[in-house]
Amino acid sequence: MRRPPALILGGGPAGAAAAIALATHGIRATILDRARDVPDALCGGFLSWQTLAAVDRLGIAPDALNPNTITRVRLCVGTRTAEAPLPAPARAVSRARLDTLLLARAAALGVGIERGVTIRALEGRTARLGDGASVTGDAVLLATGKHDLRGSTRDAVADPDPILGIRVRLPASPAIGDAIELHLFDGGYAGLAVQEDGSANFCMAVARSRLQAAGDPAALLRAIADESPLVADRLATLDPAAPIDAIANVPYGWRTATTIDDVYRLGDQAAVIPSLAGEGIGIALASGVMAAQAIAAGTSAADYQHGFARRAARPLAAAGLIRAAADHRLGTRLLLAGVPIPGLARLAARLTRITHPGH
Repeated sequence: MRRPPALILGGGPAGAAAAIALATHGIRATILDRARDVPDALCGGFLSWQTLAAVDRLGIAPDALNPNTITRVRLCVGTRTAEAPLPAPARAVSRARLDTLLLARAAALGVGIERGVTIRALEGRTARLGDGASVTGDAVLLATGKHDLRGSTRDAVADPDPILGIRVRLPASPAIGDAIELHLFDGGYAGLAVQEDGSANFCMAVARSRLQAAGDPAALLRAIADESPLVADRLATLDPAAPIDAIANVPYGWRTATTIDDVYRLGDQAAVIPSLAGEGIGIALASGVMAAQAIAAGTSAADYQHGFARRAARPLAAAGLIRAAADHRLGTRLLLAGVPIPGLARLAARLTRITHPGH
């Protein structure tokens, strides 16, 4: 049975960041990932100024992600819009690009990366693999994103009307410009930004009941476009044959302060922030670096998990309040009125950011 010093289950931003940070402490990690190739995971792909600084500290220049910056946030409800400058430039990047760069950096530091590995279950610090083999880590970091493993499922309370993630790519409209757009509609919201290849990433968080009422994702997109002229304008160039990606039952607002059998839980396995905050990748990177520092210092997984839960509490709470406001007509009016006020917009941006180790 193999026994690496650090076994990381999942090669997304959280797992890759942990591996890079462990390498700087002289601890060699092995990453196991189920995908044979680096996938373009369903994700909004927004990196705030603080997240960009964290990426830079991991050894990746922000210009390598996307040379173009985002300087404004634009809130769109029906025919109404409101804009405000961001506190500092941000960027949008596909997960394929981000994950590829992070994993390349990890590999350059000696991290072992094994792709196409099926992990059947996690039993203590032992991963049972699809081929019958097993791997035990001196330390185990669970970074499987929104996908749970048998033996380590998240303790999120089941939502009677859970949130689904739905994403399409389309040619960028000149109207988007250097903004991140947030489109609010009944039953959900969507983020829209231009990524490094020039395409626009339209990523929605929508209640399952809304999808069921429409019938299928394509019909849902048409229904939302019928309600919102601005969404209709953005989706006008969508190829009818373009793939629509989806993921079910996203527990937005969930976080854990506990862990199992000395396993360090990272990223979406530790906390899931409502996606309209644009801080999911930031939380993933912060958790990976923080876990690596804990392992290097001999801090237990339980103590790490408590500490990370405290760090994630404020941004999750603030994002939850904004999301709750977006779900109600009066709330959307208040948001539209508040976005152009620089002080309020900056406060909301600050409260929904997580503090990164070393920041």
